[in-house]
Amino acid sequence: MDNERLSISEIDSKYTLKYLANNPENQYLERKGLGEKDIKPSKIADELIGMLNADGGVLVFGISDNGEIQDLKALGNKLDAYNTLVPDFIKPSPYIQLEKVTLADDKLIFLYHVEPDFERVFQRSDNEQVFLRVHDTNRKLDRDDVRKLEYDKQIRKFEDEFRSEFDIEDFDTEQLEVYKEKLNYQGDPIDLLCKRHLAMKKDSVLQVKNSAILLFAKDPEKYIPSASVRYVRYEGTEALVGAAHNVVKDVRFENNIPKLIQEVSYFLQTTFKDYYFLDIKDGRFKRVMEYPEEAWLEGVVNALCHRSYNIQGNPIVIKHFDDRFEISNSGPLPAQVTIENIKEERFARNPRVARVLEDLGYVRQLNEGVNRIYESMEKSMLSKPEYKETHNTVYLTLRNKISNHSKTISERIIDLIGINWNKFNATQHQILVLLFTKQQLTLDQLVEQIGINKNTIRSYLNMLIELEIIEKVSTKQRDKNAKYRFRK
Repeated sequence: MDNERLSISEIDSKYTLKYLANNPENQYLERKGLGEKDIKPSKIADELIGMLNADGGVLVFGISDNGEIQDLKALGNKLDAYNTLVPDFIKPSPYIQLEKVTLADDKLIFLYHVEPDFERVFQRSDNEQVFLRVHDTNRKLDRDDVRKLEYDKQIRKFEDEFRSEFDIEDFDTEQLEVYKEKLNYQGDPIDLLCKRHLAMKKDSVLQVKNSAILLFAKDPEKYIPSASVRYVRYEGTEALVGAAHNVVKDVRFENNIPKLIQEVSYFLQTTFKDYYFLDIKDGRFKRVMEYPEEAWLEGVVNALCHRSYNIQGNPIVIKHFDDRFEISNSGPLPAQVTIENIKEERFARNPRVARVLEDLGYVRQLNEGVNRIYESMEKSMLSKPEYKETHNTVYLTLRNKISNHSKTISERIIDLIGINWNKFNATQHQILVLLFTKQQLTLDQLVEQIGINKNTIRSYLNMLIELEIIEKVSTKQRDKNAKYRFRK
């Protein structure tokens, strides 16, 4: 095996030298190198406090930000302070394992393995400052933020509770093997769950946490009601009842979270329609899905990762209308997160679940996922995602344009625009994009949108009519309210 793929940690097999040196710093990984301004023991303690109050992770001391492998032995007697910084600077007493690793070239580095705590808030013992890690930064909290953190930690406890009635035969051994392979773990999968604090052996009896059931049980609903996803397709743009009932498809997905992601993803890929959008750079109409995959997949993953599973009875619900796609999941936003700051803020409702999904490659970080939703919708020329929180339920709505324009552009028109695109000037490009986006516009509306004189716009419209790309819709010879649209 390539030495770079060999774990250098006896505590977590995921941590190879290549991973620690080359992976970007994120919610779970922080590097500190010699000579950096914030490597004093007290400053490293601040970083560890932030990780303790968030989702845990590892702080590697002796590898610089740019991945340079250093040797802590260069610190001499000063190294002792880094051995004792946890009891010296952090209260209450945390669960942090300091692993001293001597590399093949005899260089020494430290790995501080941080286990998050779901009940206590950690602080500096000398000045009572509290920190929270948010993506790759350490944030100092004020008194109000600390109160919010305490509230969120109470909700978090559900995934860390043990289920004494769990039958080990209910584990999905296939999914456990996938996880074991992802983490480069050579031992028994059950031992891996214990190492990742998803289970515990007490007097030789295995005790399994809710988080492990959600992630690795064949049927989590046997133990956690409504740990599932329901998809409902409506005909039209509203949900109707009674004689007008318009549900045309109602499907329920029940499985562990990794397989739910796979099953729902495959189902939606085959369910969504395609539509075209006009790429203004080259004038080509590109065929894309009804909604960009990055947007709806991130929405589904985030819902599964961050819902409040302690609120039982309501599955995650996906409602699919002609013009929009809605995902709702039980539980309020974490107190640290609001509708206004959801793109920048982060606090995992289920950090153990989030960590495993990150290990499996499904989740990077909540805020990154939300940003990808926004970016992918924008690239597809679709409306911004809409988040709202109502009655302890979070809703994400994605809106499409397929109900308006997917059938208005014929293949012949698409070819004509592509052939002539480079001959058109910037204003003509604007006209075509506006007609594509709005479907039909009057001369005055085009003048208002583009901001140049009416005669110039009229001449360009007449040219596009001669090319048989657009048509004028009116029963009158002279009609200021006549509308222009792509030729049928």
